[in-house]
Amino acid sequence: MHVSEYDPYSPTIRKKDSFTNRLLLVRMHKHYWYYRVTSPGKILLFGFFLSGIGTISVTVPIYNLFSVLMALILIDGMASWIFRPRCDLKGDFPAQTTAGQPAVGQFTVTNKGWLPIYDMAVAFRWLEKPLSQTDRDDTLQCLPRGESAEITVTIDAPQRGFYALPKLGVHTLFPFHLNRSGSAALPGKSLLVLPSFHQISTVDLPVGSKFQPGGIALTSNVGESPEYIGNREYVPGEPARRLDFRSFARLGKPVVREYQEEYYCRIALILDTYMPPDPWLKRKLKSLNQRWYSKADVKQPANVLEAGISLTASIADALSRGEYLIDLFAAGPELYVFRAGRHTAHFDNVLELLSCVDRCSDDPFETIGPAVFEELSNISTAVCIFLDWDEQREKMARAVLDSGSSLKTIIIHDGETTLPYNSAEFGPAAHFTPEQIVTGKVEAL
Repeated sequence: MHVSEYDPYSPTIRKKDSFTNRLLLVRMHKHYWYYRVTSPGKILLFGFFLSGIGTISVTVPIYNLFSVLMALILIDGMASWIFRPRCDLKGDFPAQTTAGQPAVGQFTVTNKGWLPIYDMAVAFRWLEKPLSQTDRDDTLQCLPRGESAEITVTIDAPQRGFYALPKLGVHTLFPFHLNRSGSAALPGKSLLVLPSFHQISTVDLPVGSKFQPGGIALTSNVGESPEYIGNREYVPGEPARRLDFRSFARLGKPVVREYQEEYYCRIALILDTYMPPDPWLKRKLKSLNQRWYSKADVKQPANVLEAGISLTASIADALSRGEYLIDLFAAGPELYVFRAGRHTAHFDNVLELLSCVDRCSDDPFETIGPAVFEELSNISTAVCIFLDWDEQREKMARAVLDSGSSLKTIIIHDGETTLPYNSAEFGPAAHFTPEQIVTGKVEAL
């Protein structure tokens, strides 16, 4: 068997080592600049390096400042190492919160060391933007040996999403609050930030019930469940589980139970996530065979998508309180298809899905279309939340009407849409701006 030898000079190895070194440097930069060194410490370091020009000659007066700053740094480093926290940290952090609402965790710190802990705080080393810890340097003046203290950790989460939290640890700022010295105590976990929304009172839908094959398994008692309405003679080929054996024994011939057919209202909630880049940039990227772009290159601001997600959550919340079965379709980095009803899934599951939906740079209706068209024959009403109105959206709406389902169109857009909306063909549409949705001015649909 041939065994390949390790060649440190091969291009592949050199490339991997270079990437590892860069990653290590980034982690060290984050650790020391964003965690270890405090704001006063950064100012002191800047003055220390600036005063380093005084080392050219001891006769220069600024040399004295350089010596004092270096002494402060050395004393602070030695004292923080001696009084470094040696403690036990217990507690838990909530797994999810809502955008705009702080996530608060309660923790118990027990001093296991031989010395008291001065200027103690509990904090994450660094947090993924836009998360931030508001009480990162709220310190406890002294924690004596063997005693415990209750500490609150608060994270501000202004934007929905799924975030990985780093390790949580105890540190000290003693003696001069120039650096944080400590060690991580609890492993990192994840935080799911659900989208915020305002409740709406009513949703006026052109609804109707449709027959659903296999509806009892699908609806799980949502809407009209099949009920026993009488007996009739057995027809060859019917399942034996429908036989009524008492009537069979009494009449001397096979008799089966007859049930009411399964009808209920099924709503398709279609979320538009299409936010294409600027046409000129799109042609340029296509010529270069590239697909990346920055947020600044998107034609519409990101708050349009956030408003669409918030309104989708509001509609799902209103419908979940009624006798409806909801099918949610959304295209982000991948296609999301989710079915929810009063007894099939909780509304929180819808919020969890919406918290991870991202914008689409390519036309998502080519992805959503087949999944929606497959279900349209059983859909009573389709609620389409569009971020604009153009040929792709018009084609999607026309397909819904051609299938025999009812259509309710909602357009979220600032100013005029790309194409004028044809109310004669598609019915009246509700038109809102992102500001109206975010501020809670939409009370009914």
